[in-house]
Amino acid sequence: MSMLLRQNMDNSIMGSSFNEFKRQASFFLRDKIKTARLKLTDVTPAQLLTEEVTNGNPWSPDTRTMAMISRAAFEVDDFWRIVEILHKRLVQFDRKNWRASYNALILLEHLLTHGPQSAVDEFRDDKGVIEQMKEFHLTDQKGFNWGLCVQKLSERVLNLLEDRQFWQEQRERAREVTRGIQGFGSFCQWPCSSDGRWRSRVYKQEEGLLVSDMEEMSREGDKISEPERRQGEVKCLAVMEEDHHPFCGNEHLTTESLLSKKLK
Repeated sequence: MSMLLRQNMDNSIMGSSFNEFKRQASFFLRDKIKTARLKLTDVTPAQLLTEEVTNGNPWSPDTRTMAMISRAAFEVDDFWRIVEILHKRLVQFDRKNWRASYNALILLEHLLTHGPQSAVDEFRDDKGVIEQMKEFHLTDQKGFNWGLCVQKLSERVLNLLEDRQFWQEQRERAREVTRGIQGFGSFCQWPCSSDGRWRSRVYKQEEGLLVSDMEEMSREGDKISEPERRQGEVKCLAVMEEDHHPFCGNEHLTTESLLSKKLK
């Protein structure tokens, strides 16, 4: 009996080790594929990030990555690449494969409040599919009401697209957060300028992103875990110098890099 139990334990350990090996191998291959695409095709880092965070992962896009994508969207070429991916994810919404569209909606909400002003006009034609998402219902096996999450986020995005005053208020709020009104927080880095320089002054803000209000998470003291970061509980936004910041009306900014200038 003990030998049988030991054999079962050994098989369980071997199975766990094999699954971990497959997981690491999968990450390795995906990383190599992304590297090859960057070298051999005209794909951009922002395009790859957008594809990755809206590909149906069971976790929500993290706010650090969304900040990078929204910042890149101020460049004309990246803007249209990001828009194309979001359009595709949204129109593919159905009740069986809803996750990719939901993740795209999360990114769209961030883009509308942090990205170029022209994004609000570009996505008005998607209001029909977003209206459909308001009717989505799903409760998982653990009892979490994902349908309610999708409904509330859909309603917020529709308000951003339809109510210009609400949209402007939310952009102003995002502007204040980006400038560090809420205080200094965690450290992270990403390239914030066209010459590849890195900024490391980052602020943490634990409110304002709808997803964090809807998705319940546990917190142990002040320690932030990786799942919490991925769910969008912490807003990690770079505080960029005035002359590089997309919200600032600086005379040195080019018309090519700021799509929003065309709307003023």
